[in-house]
Amino acid sequence: MENVFAPIDLVIFDLDGTLYEDTDHFDYYAEQLLKELPEDKHADFLAEYKKMVAGDHTVSIGKVYDVVRDYILQLDSASLTVNKAWTWEGEEVGAEEINRLYPHPIAMDFDTMIAIGDGWWLPNVCAKHFGAANTQSAYGKTKDFMATEAFTLTKIPGLREALYHLKSKKDIILVTNSEKDDVGRLLHQLDLENIFDEIVTEARKPQHTKTHFSNLLEKYDCKPEKAISIGDNFINEIAPAIALGMRTVFIDLYEMNYPEYQGKKVKSISNLIQDMVAL
Repeated sequence: MENVFAPIDLVIFDLDGTLYEDTDHFDYYAEQLLKELPEDKHADFLAEYKKMVAGDHTVSIGKVYDVVRDYILQLDSASLTVNKAWTWEGEEVGAEEINRLYPHPIAMDFDTMIAIGDGWWLPNVCAKHFGAANTQSAYGKTKDFMATEAFTLTKIPGLREALYHLKSKKDIILVTNSEKDDVGRLLHQLDLENIFDEIVTEARKPQHTKTHFSNLLEKYDCKPEKAISIGDNFINEIAPAIALGMRTVFIDLYEMNYPEYQGKKVKSISNLIQDMVAL
């Protein structure tokens, strides 16, 4: 089997959910979001969020939440058009209504149309459903908690050494939605400092993924087929890379259903270490 990195000159990594795989902070985030809701909504919020985590809810990773209409959407990952939709309660929306409401590709943001690409977005979407106007404060508190000694990240054995070896053979870049200070703290906790040739923070994926990737391809004089995007968020990191003609590795921790995806899937970044060190 071909080494996934062998034909590659430029490697673009995501951070959250890619270079570390811990999930306890999602529950902490949910606890902080709970404080933004009226007390009479607390029990319902917790019940719905538990269903989401258990995979027993219409809201799930890989879908999109329309905050304004309170609909959950399933998109075609290539065209970003809606092919299915449900109410919050799980009732399927008819094709005629979908065509009327969503005649164009979906433009996702972090406020009214939310791509549920990873575990961060489950409590966020749940809180928005129950009327939380401010989710940024809870996110900030969670990031602050992640910087304390009370929170520890699990270092993936052999990853630092493997990335250093990869760096000696390829250009390796980190592109993340996290803020610069948070990225610095996370990389320090993971012992992954001073590895990446370039770090792009506050990338605002998926809206600007193609722009960032296109700029990097130009900067490193790399053809798309010689570049690879590695990430756990299909909408943020995988679909835009495919659209540009890049190669991809989808870290599919949740075993999501993207039948159109024909690229390489792994459960963890640790599954790629062998390829990194074998170069």
